[in-house]
Amino acid sequence: MSDQETESTPRQVPAQLRPMPEDWQRALAVVAHPDDLEYGCSAAVAAWTDAGREVVYVLATRGEAGIDGLAPAVCGPLREREQRASAEVVGVSEVEFLDHKDGVIEYGLGLRRDIAAAIRRHRPELVITLNHRDTWGGVAWNTPDHVAVGRATLDAAGDAGNRWIFPELTEQGLEPWNGVRWVAVAGSSGPTHAVDATPGLERAVRSLLEHRAYIEALTDKDPEEYCRTFLTENAQAAAERFGGVPAVTFEVFGR
Repeated sequence: MSDQETESTPRQVPAQLRPMPEDWQRALAVVAHPDDLEYGCSAAVAAWTDAGREVVYVLATRGEAGIDGLAPAVCGPLREREQRASAEVVGVSEVEFLDHKDGVIEYGLGLRRDIAAAIRRHRPELVITLNHRDTWGGVAWNTPDHVAVGRATLDAAGDAGNRWIFPELTEQGLEPWNGVRWVAVAGSSGPTHAVDATPGLERAVRSLLEHRAYIEALTDKDPEEYCRTFLTENAQAAAERFGGVPAVTFEVFGR
């Protein structure tokens, strides 16, 4: 191809991201580990709680296998404390743990049932989870825990509304909930919607910094510099598709 042909070839402009739906009051975020939401979408959560919306976190594990130098019995309680402190920074007061085993979560009926039960308990209109695909944008391999929890959350959003799936939940007093209108996947390589990250970005940085023990085990960089750089660069990368505004992106599935 000649230089002239190269110069005249139009650059493909990526599709613009739509603003996230706003006509909801309650959201339930379901992920595998402490820190998943802080790496994924806490700037959006901060904006939502500022607007008076309720967000609850449900974590499949306590992240007990996440720090090589700490035994799970020590690591799990530490990471739980960090997660609760992290959630508080962005206005989330309720954090639940399902106590699946970190690193070996299995997709299946048990996981679907636990997440469906959480959806019935909290009755959200919006459910949030993390990238459920095999890779991060075709570049890095995703973890089995993320894949299992993300996929199970998408399925459980439907399970929660069907009284004949997991009827034992109804017997436990958890009535079916058909009110989930959207499932939003953070960290997706195919985002469709976004939230302005600017108002919540500073709190997102502080929220991620609450996972200090994990971050210090993960990197030799200064923790604050590491957190700020990661979140700022991700938000800026989305700006081209959101009117120049730094953003948190989601792939949204309507129900």
